[in-house]
Amino acid sequence: MHVLILGAAGMVGRKLTAALVADGGLGERALERLTLVDVVEPPQPEGFAGAVERRAADISEPGVAASLVAARPDVVFHLAAIVSGEAEADFDKGYRINLDGTRYLFDAIRLVGDGYAPRVVFTSSIAVFGAPFPDKIPDDYFTTPLTSYGTQKAIGELLLSDYTRRGFFDGVAIRLPTICVRPGKPNKAASGFFSNIIREPLAGHEAVLPVSENVRHWFASPRAAVGFLKHAATLEGGRIGPRRAISLPGLSCTVGDEIEALRRIAGEKVVARIRRESDPTIERIVAGWPTDFDVRRAAELGFVAELRFDEIIEAHIEDELGGRFVA
Repeated sequence: MHVLILGAAGMVGRKLTAALVADGGLGERALERLTLVDVVEPPQPEGFAGAVERRAADISEPGVAASLVAARPDVVFHLAAIVSGEAEADFDKGYRINLDGTRYLFDAIRLVGDGYAPRVVFTSSIAVFGAPFPDKIPDDYFTTPLTSYGTQKAIGELLLSDYTRRGFFDGVAIRLPTICVRPGKPNKAASGFFSNIIREPLAGHEAVLPVSENVRHWFASPRAAVGFLKHAATLEGGRIGPRRAISLPGLSCTVGDEIEALRRIAGEKVVARIRRESDPTIERIVAGWPTDFDVRRAAELGFVAELRFDEIIEAHIEDELGGRFVA
């Protein structure tokens, strides 16, 4: 099997690469070749004996996507995107990367022709939904995004469904919950504070909370995200049916619930490193995001995530901090 990962230098891309190498393949097929692409050159995967190509490339530039799919990878993971806050701040860049890049990729696959139809896993987002919402958003709820990022992802979902219907590829769009706790440094995502208020205090640093503790959101861990991607890559198309966008399992809880879970695990001194500082722009963006989902379809298809926020924090401590934190 040949796997192409776009966005391979990002947090989820790196973790997905490592998991595929550790597993040795996807489903019942052995992994023989990896093509890893991002705007910066992705790292070399450790312990992989197969062929690896690592490229620094921008799929929003004409011709790049065609060169990447010319070798006919069996599975394409399309993780490449700029994040929500940046897409809102830079309108042109958001549409160039998140929409034009996606269209170039899909068309490049289509134009290979000659029966080539790989599995394409596209990371969409719960940002495709916009307020007002029901208490739990069902699988058949309409998409009315209230951000440019959400709009770009919703268009990507429609394109993927249509190209799949036409037989150009076999696509699956997975609507990721907000991934938390993200390792590394804060980024430009409007949702970044959900991770910051856990990650930074556990590392001994102050974190800024820009919204009320009453804000409720939908979460899953990086571990769960990798599991979602691998599972989406191996699902039989007939089970998915014509609705190719799937809202994935997650955990609905408030910022206050996050903080209480941190207090239970790490103690009051760690929680005291969270500083409240209101940010009206972040508050406005977050107010338009969904907070809870009915994900029975994803559950029936075999997707799983955490049930308690304590599990998400414990996974971060184990996976990123070597089992220890700064008390």
